[in-house]
Amino acid sequence: MAHLLHIDSSISGDRSVTRKLTARAAAVWRAAHPGGTVTYRDLGANPLPHLNSETGLARFIPPAERTPVQAESARLTEEVIAEVRAADTVLLGQPLYNYGAPSAVKSWIDHLVAPGRSMDPETREGFLGGGDFVVLSTRGGRYRLGSPRHGWDHAQTWLPHALSWVGIEARFITAEMTAVEWVPEMAELRTAAAESLAAAEREIDALWTPATANA
Repeated sequence: MAHLLHIDSSISGDRSVTRKLTARAAAVWRAAHPGGTVTYRDLGANPLPHLNSETGLARFIPPAERTPVQAESARLTEEVIAEVRAADTVLLGQPLYNYGAPSAVKSWIDHLVAPGRSMDPETREGFLGGGDFVVLSTRGGRYRLGSPRHGWDHAQTWLPHALSWVGIEARFITAEMTAVEWVPEMAELRTAAAESLAAAEREIDALWTPATANA
């Protein structure tokens, strides 16, 4: 039975364009996979704890020697790895915050990359590849080629490298200029923003055709 892991990371609540896009994509996935199951994780509302000087060592300490705090951190790592391993498709909503990924996505990655569990520490082979990993990315401003901030989206360049540790290849669908609704200075970009959003929605709607879903 097909299984989807749906992850949100926006902290913008009902105003979030990213959440609207992931909800749309999840609906498209369900339509293409009748009877499929879904696991949902909300990193924006319930972020994983960031690793620190104690918890960061948990994955390198024998279970019997871990402190209670380290044991809980290791348990969370096992949980997120199991979620990805169980999914045929992972759907991640990733808005751009201060030119980078939300810190909750970074923490999720830090838990996911675990030597001996999700990748081989000697060969660097990742154990979690083979599935479909779709990132729905939103950017408040304009970052396309020719714009003043082209190349400033470090989230979209960082994530594929981070995921490569565990053998995952990501594909991106991006909508930009999403801040036009609440930034008056961007009023002249409303048409371009609407076109960018519509293009992203079309890509989402074409993600899982019946032929692709049954492949």
